[in-house]
Amino acid sequence: MKPGKVHLVGAGPGDPKLITVYGLECIQKADVIAYDRLVNPELLNYAKEDAELVYCGKAPGKHHLIQNEIHELLVEKALQGKNVTRLKGGDPFVFGRGGEEAEILAANGIEYDIVPGITAGIAAPAYAGIPVTHREHASSYAIVTGHGRDYKGQDNLNWQALAQGIDTIAFYMGIGNMPFICEKLMEHGRDGKTPVAVIEWGTTDKQRTITGTLSSISSKAVKEEIQNPSIFLVGDVVQLREKIQWFERVIESESIMEGNELECPSFKN
Repeated sequence: MKPGKVHLVGAGPGDPKLITVYGLECIQKADVIAYDRLVNPELLNYAKEDAELVYCGKAPGKHHLIQNEIHELLVEKALQGKNVTRLKGGDPFVFGRGGEEAEILAANGIEYDIVPGITAGIAAPAYAGIPVTHREHASSYAIVTGHGRDYKGQDNLNWQALAQGIDTIAFYMGIGNMPFICEKLMEHGRDGKTPVAVIEWGTTDKQRTITGTLSSISSKAVKEEIQNPSIFLVGDVVQLREKIQWFERVIESESIMEGNELECPSFKN
């Protein structure tokens, strides 16, 4: 039997309309869809009726399937001749472990392709009215994992370079470690008055944004009971939110996300 093909697909940051045309096509054609926790379930409505849907979700401290089991699943289904879509939140290569999965597929001689997706570190700020770069405020931008960055965990980040050399920094998976991260940035020269935004459930109808400074945001996030999934953004561009925020105003005034169906074309060979 000829092996099938695996598509490593980025589903985007939450709003189902932000998936790419090719990403949606992969969903529609798949025999098997292995999907993550933060994939909008509306996208699964575009799967074939007989498609096998496999949940591979990972929440902090609770993994439905561990990564090695996901590797085994992809290889097994492909070797059965199935067309497999591995559906990941955001972009598969931005903290999505897509690189590891591609390595496993390559090692097993399985055909695959990579379908980039819009990552939360760009989309969530945009929906919150914050451009990650701006001619007058930021000419550099970094995406950094906040996971494991705490007082007990191993830490090999170049904090001085981040604090002094990058205008805008997006921290993923760092809400629980925010006090440590903010402290390290200030310790290495970032002004405690630097604006910071925390965006919870970005690009969805549950989006919520709070703002503060490096020295104040941690206590404010606790007070507001911010939870994952969230990112936080450090940099002067945050101050532009006051002028150009738009999405949360739309949610409040029109509630357009409720009951709004995804209008996407049907793709054919």
